[in-house]
Order: sequence, then structure tokens, then C-alpha cells
Amino acid sequence: MARLAQSEVQSDLRRIRSDSGDIHRRRAVSVLFIHRDADVADACLEELKKAKFSVRADFVLTIAQCAHQLRSQSYDVVVAEYPSPSCKGPQALQLLRQTVQEIPLLFLTTAMASESIAQLNADGVFDCVDRQHLAQLPLVVRRVLNERKLRTELEEAGKALRHSQSLYRALVENPAYGICRCDAEGKFLDVNQVLLTMLGYETKAELLAANHTFKIALDLGHGAPLAGCSQESVRIEPVEVEWKRKNDTTLKARLSGRGVYNENGDFASYEIIVVDVTEQRALEDQLRRQAFSDSLTGLANHRRLFDVLQAEICRTDRTGREFSLLLLDLDGLKEINDRFGHLVGNRALCRLAQILIDCCRSVDTAARQGGDEFALVLPETGADAATLVAWRICDLLAKDGEEPALSVSVGVASYPKDAETTATLLYAADRALYAMKQKRSKAARAGHVA
Repeated sequence: MARLAQSEVQSDLRRIRSDSGDIHRRRAVSVLFIHRDADVADACLEELKKAKFSVRADFVLTIAQCAHQLRSQSYDVVVAEYPSPSCKGPQALQLLRQTVQEIPLLFLTTAMASESIAQLNADGVFDCVDRQHLAQLPLVVRRVLNERKLRTELEEAGKALRHSQSLYRALVENPAYGICRCDAEGKFLDVNQVLLTMLGYETKAELLAANHTFKIALDLGHGAPLAGCSQESVRIEPVEVEWKRKNDTTLKARLSGRGVYNENGDFASYEIIVVDVTEQRALEDQLRRQAFSDSLTGLANHRRLFDVLQAEICRTDRTGREFSLLLLDLDGLKEINDRFGHLVGNRALCRLAQILIDCCRSVDTAARQGGDEFALVLPETGADAATLVAWRICDLLAKDGEEPALSVSVGVASYPKDAETTATLLYAADRALYAMKQKRSKAARAGHVA
């Protein structure tokens, strides 16, 4: 341990006492003394207080008492007498070092003992202060506390670095994550093997040569080049983009990442994580379609029908342009099932569904409410035009060329002419459908074909 000259000690003490900005002047410090002489311990406390330390101190006599005290209290520094009956020789020093563990350990010694302990302290794990120069104590305490703080910070930084490296290795080696680096203009600088596989390229050079395909996508959806981002916006919010693979198929990718700056604070690159969500989005689209479509015919289901009717009512209220609803009922489905079987019955439902699709405009919505009941929503269509569509459906179904021959009953209602709400509109169309069935039933009883 380096010994400070008396003049240097006094100079440093004057600086400590005069410098109002010193971070240790008002620092609280807890000290555990292992010492038989209470007067010496009191003198140490006085020197620390002169240096503006706020001191909390406890006193023990032996290493065993020290171990017991450390189990119930924490301390910033341990100050021990050397030599003493409980601490003398290399084995005692080693035992004391093991007892205090990571707590800085200082010895109060005589000049002769200082030379002895210096020989035992080849690895520099102890510090000592001559009892004749206790004015050195605050300086040594300050230094060992600074060193301890620095060691703690280095250990934490090392743990964080190891954790970061572990995460990075796991990320790079994870087969689900593509990783790339790009410059401020979105040009790839490096990619991992997973991203090559995602995009269908065999080598990095091949992908980097085709980089123009991805430059627009790499603005990460912000509508501005990456170079426009500031250091404060170093972290990139996740965004989904569509890229073209080498085989010209679409890759839907979720991008997230951060900007990287060098030691001078200058922008270096962007590190971006790429997750392939193509299959996930396709599954979600399929589930959405299933939630709003009929599994047999592929038409909209009753839930979708009600949503469309409500939307059309709102649009009519806003624009004043009416729309119409057709309700359709496939005639004799029960008889078809009983005579030909349910497969033929299901085919009959699909035949009617196909006719509805053929008669639909892009703005129209064909739906199956359930069983043999269907509906067709005709935006911006009056009752007369809707009736013509109904007759066309009946005619096309009767002439579709398949067996058994099919017929359909249709009811027409318009909004706002025939109803004020979704429920009343459905009721009005259902009454018109029932009226058509009654008319056909009377005609059949009279021996006429409807």
C-alpha cells in the first residue's frame, strides 16, 4: 500500500474541508470497529467527522463477535486493530478477510506492524493506517469506498454484458428470428441465416445485391427515411410490412429494433429483428372469414347479415338513398332431403347460393340465415329494381339444369319505405315472403303452376 507523506495528507485534508462540492462531505458511513482501545476508536470517529462524514459506528473485541455483528447489521467498512490477541499472523488475517467478505477492511497499526502486515498483504486486499497518523483515515476510507463502488459498478456492467451477450446469442441462433443491420437509408449491411431463409436467398451477397427490393419497406412504416430519426427515438416501434421473396411470393414480416450509436454519439446503424407472421396473418384472416361466413355455402352468415343491414341503415340515414332486402326460402327442402338424401339437399342449398353470387354486384351481400333461408342486401336499390332481381334469381334457379328442379320464394322490403329498423325491415321482408308462399299455395290448389 502506498504511504502518503504528511504534507500530502494535510493538503488533501484542507481540500476536503474547503471543497463544498465534494460528494463525501455529507456522506453517511457505517463503521464496525474491532479494537480494544476505546480512545483510539473515538479518535478515528473524530477524524471522520472532521472530514464531514456522518458516521454510525459499532464496536466489538474479537473476530467471532465481528461475525455475529455482521449477521445482523451491514457496514460500509471494518476497522480492526493489528496486531491484537484475536488477530495475529496470516491465518488470522485470512479468517478475518473471510468473515468480512466484500466489506473494505482497514487495519490500525503501529509503524513496525505496518511493515509486517505489508508482507502478508501481497495481493493488496488490506489497507492500513498508522495510529500515529490517524488524519489519513478519512482519505483511506474515501478511497476504499470509491473502489468498492467502482467494483460494484463493474460487476453489474459485467453481468449486464454477459446477459446481453447471452440474449443476443439466443436471438441470433433462434430459428424464428431474422436479424439484420441496415444504414440510415434502409440498405442492408448484414443479415443472419434465418432472414436469408425467410426471403428465399442462398447467400448474403445475393440478398445484399437485391437490397433495392426492401429499401422502401425499411422506413418501418413511418413514412420518413430512417435518417430523419433522432438519437432520442433510438428504439423503433414494431411495425408490419410486406416484402417480396426471391420467388415473388409475399412475406408478411413484423419488424422491431433500435438505432445504434458509436462512442462519439454518431449514428452507426439500425439493428432490426424480423419475425415471419405470414402464416399467422393467414390463419387470422381465415378465422375472421369463418366467424362471418356460412361453412356450407361460403356466403355471409346471420351475424354478418345483421352488421351489413345496420351499416346500410346508417348510410341511408346519412345519404337519403334507399336500399332493399330480399329474403329467400328454398321451396321443399325437407322433401328433397327425405327423397334424395341430405347430400342432395346440401347441394340444393349450394346451387341457390351460387345463383345469389352470380346475381350480386360487388356492393351487394348474399347471406344464409340458416336452414333453407337466405338473404340478399342490395344497397342504393329501390323496391322495383329489387323485385326484378328477385325474379331473375327465381328464373336462373329454375333453369340451372340440375336435378331435382328447384324453386325459391322471395320477399322484398325497402328501407326506409317499409321499415324503420333492422328488425322491422326483416319482418316486412318476411311478410312479403309469406305472402308469396300463400299465393303459390293457392295457385297449386287451383291446379296452376306458379
